[in-house]
Amino acid sequence: MYIGIDVGTSTVKAAAFAPTGHELAVAARPVTLTLHAGFVEQDMQEVYDAVVAVLDEVTARIPEPVELAGLTGQGDGVWLVDAQGRPVRPAASWMDGRAHELVDRWLADGTFEAVFRRTGSAMFPGCPGPLLAWLDTHEPKALDEAAAAVYCKDMVFHRLTGAGPRTDVSDASMPFLDPRTRTYDNRVVELLGLTHRRGLLAPVSDPVATADALGEGLPPGTRVANGPYDLPACALGAGVTTPGDGLLIVGTCLASLVATTDLDLTGEPAGLYINTDRPGHWLRAMPAMVGTAALDWVLSTTGVHHDEVDALLAETPPGANGVRVLPYFAPSGERAPFVEPRLRAELTGVSLESTKADLIRATCEGIGFAARHCLEAAGLTGTLAVCGGGTRSPAWMRLLADVLGRPLRVMEGEVGARGAVLAAAERYGQALDAEEWTRPTAVIEPDAARAAYYAEEYEEHLTRLSQARERVRA
Repeated sequence: MYIGIDVGTSTVKAAAFAPTGHELAVAARPVTLTLHAGFVEQDMQEVYDAVVAVLDEVTARIPEPVELAGLTGQGDGVWLVDAQGRPVRPAASWMDGRAHELVDRWLADGTFEAVFRRTGSAMFPGCPGPLLAWLDTHEPKALDEAAAAVYCKDMVFHRLTGAGPRTDVSDASMPFLDPRTRTYDNRVVELLGLTHRRGLLAPVSDPVATADALGEGLPPGTRVANGPYDLPACALGAGVTTPGDGLLIVGTCLASLVATTDLDLTGEPAGLYINTDRPGHWLRAMPAMVGTAALDWVLSTTGVHHDEVDALLAETPPGANGVRVLPYFAPSGERAPFVEPRLRAELTGVSLESTKADLIRATCEGIGFAARHCLEAAGLTGTLAVCGGGTRSPAWMRLLADVLGRPLRVMEGEVGARGAVLAAAERYGQALDAEEWTRPTAVIEPDAARAAYYAEEYEEHLTRLSQARERVRA
């Protein structure tokens, strides 16, 4: 049995796999996000306890011995830990918006662009650079007490194995890592005013770190590999490794990834280059801030349950009877394929004749347009896989194929956990059939007429977005 652990933003999961890649069992636990006035935080102990709980459940349900475990999880944010991996303060989430004024300042004075030209990372308020700088000003005592500023999965790895604070090249990609040398760029640390905090940056393991489990959640001595984080793990789990091929993750975050061997640090600073386990190979990532979270908000506001979405999408035609949604719901604005910390969602074309179905379809269409924008900016030229919670809605997947105008290789199940296992197997020299492990569960073809309609609507979406950005900057 192989186990993949995926420490998500709102849900922690563990999945057990057979050597063939067949998913044997999944256990999940929700974890809490605390939101207040732009602050988005998580209780690290709650997150770790959820990891132990799902591991206990999976290992109890499947009697086979655990060959190895791979770990992945949400990226960005700041997870301050002491020397034992215990929390110093609540984790600041990647969704956090408290540092937006710093990002605004760095956008204005050229720091933002200077960092991108060196690292390929377009900073946003919830990434470690701005958050560490904010904490250095407002909560210096927390930084004084911390042994390391790690990422989510790193905290879990530390606690499960006692291996000490460390991260991998994928998590470290934003915003301090030089993608050519795969080491921290001290000039970037200096540009962000954090030279005196340089010692908090966790050592980078390249290749990913390995250690034996201490016995909490996993049997003592179980081999564990730390990384990559959830975006590149999903790319591995979906078989997206050939340059030009892409992955769309329709999850809490709407992430668009394209495999590439071309490191281009010119053009509009946006998104990031994620370092992979193969030097000279990157994922050009455009992780938009909000994916299913936008639809969740609309469903909650309208009193609609998730299991009603497919039926409601069938009740209203493409174009949602004139209702339009710009789906930028995150408190910290947007980060891909552009950075606009103050951008907010817009709902237009609503009248007394509009229905819940119109609102839901317009939201799904708006998310699709945002995905198309990101994929085009990331340089998609090959096949496209799709995974995440959104794949549970067949109607939404058909809508997405039409909006994107291309076939979708649908990857169901725990794709991130699957990728974590494949990464761990590679690190430990275990021969797994990656092609078999990453076979799609379905391929959805777009409807030609609807795709042509949405191509025109996409251009209108870009116009509305441009106008919205101009209003924010005015």
